[in-house]
Amino acid sequence: MLRISDITYSVEGRPLFEGASATIPTGHKIGLVGRNGAGKTTLFRLIRRELALEGGDISMPARSRIGGVAQEVPSSETSLLDTVLAADTERAELLAESETATDPSRIAEIQARLTDIDAWSAEGRASAILKGLGFEAEKQLMPCSAFSGGWRMRVALAGVLFAQPDLLLLDEPTNYLDLEGALWLESYLQKYPHTVLIISHDRGLLNRAVQGILHLDNKKLTLWQGGYDQFARQMAERRAVQAAEAKKQEARRAHLQSFVDRFKAKASKATQAQSRVKMLEKMTTITAPEDAAKVVFTFPEPEELSPPILTLDGVSVGYDGPPVLKRLSLRIDQDDRIALLGRNGQGKSTLSKLLAGKLRAAEGKFTQSSKLRIGYFAQHQVDELMIEETPLQHVQRLRPNEHQPRLRARLAGFGLGADQAETAVKRLSGGQKARLSLLLATIDAPHLLILDEPTNHLDIESREALVEALTAYSGAVILVSHDMHLLGLVADRLWLVKGGAVEPFTGDLEEYRRLLLTSDEPAKAQNAKAVEKPKKASRDEILALKAELRKCEDRLAKLEDMRSKLAVKLADPALYEDDRKGDLGVWNNKYAEVMGALDKAEALWLTAQEKLETATV
Repeated sequence: MLRISDITYSVEGRPLFEGASATIPTGHKIGLVGRNGAGKTTLFRLIRRELALEGGDISMPARSRIGGVAQEVPSSETSLLDTVLAADTERAELLAESETATDPSRIAEIQARLTDIDAWSAEGRASAILKGLGFEAEKQLMPCSAFSGGWRMRVALAGVLFAQPDLLLLDEPTNYLDLEGALWLESYLQKYPHTVLIISHDRGLLNRAVQGILHLDNKKLTLWQGGYDQFARQMAERRAVQAAEAKKQEARRAHLQSFVDRFKAKASKATQAQSRVKMLEKMTTITAPEDAAKVVFTFPEPEELSPPILTLDGVSVGYDGPPVLKRLSLRIDQDDRIALLGRNGQGKSTLSKLLAGKLRAAEGKFTQSSKLRIGYFAQHQVDELMIEETPLQHVQRLRPNEHQPRLRARLAGFGLGADQAETAVKRLSGGQKARLSLLLATIDAPHLLILDEPTNHLDIESREALVEALTAYSGAVILVSHDMHLLGLVADRLWLVKGGAVEPFTGDLEEYRRLLLTSDEPAKAQNAKAVEKPKKASRDEILALKAELRKCEDRLAKLEDMRSKLAVKLADPALYEDDRKGDLGVWNNKYAEVMGALDKAEALWLTAQEKLETATV
């Protein structure tokens, strides 16, 4: 159990925490959310004791191991697999000692402990984690120095997952993962055997991989049960009630003050007026919740072009060696919203660069409208901004003839206000830099906008604003993103990039997610499904399948209700007092039993749903 008790901490005189408290039960997965700058990363540093508290206490059971992703894996000649294996320091130390130990009893102790920690299957477990994060078998044997910083961050993540600390702290782990890696991590965290606290702006991850949301707001911590969507609904309801109560109180104050003002000078009413003055003084002020500043993106609108705006006929493209993508025959119209799917290294970024004109076709016919303007945003462009210049200077360079008010209006349309407009880029937050890069990519009102991981530095509010802007945008959109929430709301076509080809994926994102988690060959599974034409089910068979699905749904609902009640019980601090330790073990066992039953019930529900879908095709 992680217990945060009445903590206080300030940065440069600005309080981040004032009497903040929370209790995270052992084994729970919790998402930590809050506005940018609220202190989420600082809380992680306080938990790891890298910073000293000004007041209060943060405690965990003795000998608990706390783990987080290192800032960067060194660029060493050690292979990826050995780097991950070394992250389990106890195993590494025991293996080293086993080679030099001579005392028979100590040798026996070492061997017993190695068996206890499942040391002999370590290589297979480490390899599976690396594969899930995008490293195939041959890459796992390559040295760390052969990979860029972003890939080495994946190795660092693999290392901490392999070490399995008692408290796993993850700060925006999906920022350096693709969609496939993010979905794998989501599935892995659901089964992680210990406590997890994760900072993330990925709604899918916060809805499916956590059991609760820890909200950092107004220097306090509040633990909410359920995923992010449930938390957002509860917060909206609370804000609505608070606003209504504040409005009622304001009306009551106005009524009392009106009476005082009218009758304070009249002797006959003086006592009543004085009584109302005292009522006003004793009234505890109910403050209406602050309205969050509306986050916006304002994309300039392009004129309409005749379809198609771009076609590829038998196109192959690559770098210096063999082509990465071959014989592509594709068409893009101005109203297209296309998401590119496929594992890392299959060619999604190569296709994006080809469409953006950053790469030339090696063969085939590449045709585009003569008036076509293309906007291109890639994650690396955020790092290529002029760090000594201001956003205003960046925009001025592209629009030298525009007056300052117009340039500032452009910046404001992307949430960069007067203060940020004249702040050097190096002092801007990651989200502000991403906004500037998006502005530069769209300043020419492109007919085709290509976005390669646009949400990496954006908070949840900014991601929602991006969804709104893209939905209203009248140009074509090509999206590469690990954010399934964004893809689901924006994309209406899916292209699977695999094996040097680009083909339409006829299923939806949820089907793609299931295929990724159950098969290494989503395209093959899809094609096999298309070839096999099952015999049409009878009406009675379909009714039976629907009944079975309803039973599964009822079972899931009951188990979910039991899980919620047990989670509330385990969140009670009184349960962790010394005289209640026996009860704690009982409730923990019950919770584990319910979670196991939930896993089985979900599997049965998925099977029943798939059977019904197959029967009704």
